[in-house]
Amino acid sequence: MKRIIILLFLITNSLWAQVQFEAKVSKNSLGVNERLRIEFTMNADGDNFQPPNFESSGFKVVGGPSQSVSQSWINGRSSFNKSYIYILLPTQKGAMTIKQASIEINGQVYKTSPLKINVTNAVEVPKDPNNMPAISADDNLYLVADISKTNPYLNEPITVVYKLYFSYNIGITNWRELNKPKYNDFWSQNIDIKQLKAEDGLFKGERYRYVVLRKTVLYPTKSGKLEIEPLSLDIDCQVPTNRRNFWGQALMTEDSKRVSAGSKVINVRALPEAGKPDSFSGAVGKFDFKVRPSKTTLKNGESLDLDVSVAGTGNLKLFTLPKPVLPSALEMYDPVHDENVSTPLTGMTGKIADKYTIIPQYKGNYQIKPLEFTYFDLGTGRYKTITSQPITITVLDGPGAAVTANANPNDVAKTKVEVAKTFAYNKQKTSLQPIAKDDFLGSGLFYSLLFLPFLAIPLLVVVKKKKEALDNDVVGNKIKKSNALAKKYLSEAKKQLGNKELFYIALEKAMHNFLKAKLHIETSEMSKDKIREILHSKNAQSETVTAFIQLTENCELARYAMSSESAIQQDYEKAVDIISELEKQIK
Repeated sequence: MKRIIILLFLITNSLWAQVQFEAKVSKNSLGVNERLRIEFTMNADGDNFQPPNFESSGFKVVGGPSQSVSQSWINGRSSFNKSYIYILLPTQKGAMTIKQASIEINGQVYKTSPLKINVTNAVEVPKDPNNMPAISADDNLYLVADISKTNPYLNEPITVVYKLYFSYNIGITNWRELNKPKYNDFWSQNIDIKQLKAEDGLFKGERYRYVVLRKTVLYPTKSGKLEIEPLSLDIDCQVPTNRRNFWGQALMTEDSKRVSAGSKVINVRALPEAGKPDSFSGAVGKFDFKVRPSKTTLKNGESLDLDVSVAGTGNLKLFTLPKPVLPSALEMYDPVHDENVSTPLTGMTGKIADKYTIIPQYKGNYQIKPLEFTYFDLGTGRYKTITSQPITITVLDGPGAAVTANANPNDVAKTKVEVAKTFAYNKQKTSLQPIAKDDFLGSGLFYSLLFLPFLAIPLLVVVKKKKEALDNDVVGNKIKKSNALAKKYLSEAKKQLGNKELFYIALEKAMHNFLKAKLHIETSEMSKDKIREILHSKNAQSETVTAFIQLTENCELARYAMSSESAIQQDYEKAVDIISELEKQIK
């Protein structure tokens, strides 16, 4: 009996003990290249642990969460301790604040205090001699921007190819863009890279592997010194250590490195002023110029199309085509512009054209003056002018004698020109309606509207019975609803099936949006264990929950891994099946 009383006293004392929930960090000031250990501890077991959003605080998670639980009895007193541990890496310098974490203990929510962390410039970090890397990532990882030409002419194409070189001794696990390059005062076009592929190459006289990350074609739009801002990456990698396993192989350790291609300066030369014709409108490259009419002989009221086109290689989208000059007797409408241009690494190539519709007003012969097109030839460094042939348009008939294009101006004043009636034939047919109309009452339309509701009664009965049968099909309706819901959330991912990176971004967002809508939670702030716990509490099957979490975890890795179109299609179909199953299972 005495022991029972003592035990009850200890339990009561434990329940009334003060609950503590706090956050501790390994240091309050660190370099931007150092790692921070943060530990959330509590002296009572709780549920619904919510860590702070580390990314919004200027950190990224590189380790954890790991969990530690300890319980002991000393001199009849019990103690309990539970911890969640994260390893963080700063993403920027300055004074940072790690926000509150929360947990629910005995039905009450507890929160930690915000922590102030000062992130300084990079510092020299002492190495653990037992885990010292055999090589440094600094000497085995490089980001390079290859520029085809650093002193081009204005509107001359240049290419920028970003390559990530890494030695055979290290492995790349992931990378993120920190700063994207900006091309101020350039017309730019990115070349799509469908699949990243590691290749062998030479760098600094040694053999390296490299991956082409980005290809861009640039056209400078102004002369002088133009700067291309750098591309910067944060790279996670594995490097060998001095330790060996049982078979003598070097053990690997995780490392990270930030690399930058560095800013580049392009010295753009202005086009020469000497010998520049008045007809020059900015075309640079090598082109062919043509002016073609659809026909040169036509009748009054007919029209013709005049096609002004330039084909070749150069800055096809950065200049204007010459405009034809016509006699006043030919009416010309605004052109329809057409472009058939592709942009490979060598620069724009293809054809642009302006198509004019021309309608003559009078009978006679009219001449369209020659057009001039001038471009700067990069091969010879000179301006070249192409002149089209004059075009004579013959109108066979018309409302009156029109004055030819070569007529004397003094004779024009004496010539009497009749008013054109080119489109008068459009009004030669009439459509008259009688004033007196039959009464509606007693007409065929009257009786049709009268008996139509009675004829529709059997149809309504059939439709109602079919609807009732469909409503009673609970399983079928639920399956249809589940499939429709899956397609709703995955519609954006389906649009990006041809683009691997955008597909997996949309797929991951769709999976999380589904949980957010069904469970009314913010999944971006929840752990995998919490999502698994909630789904199980909603009667979701373990296989489906595991498949859901595995698919969301693989989305980030799949964006950078090699994958075929069939693998992407399989992931999409797998997501449809998982969402459909969860919709049927969640209650």
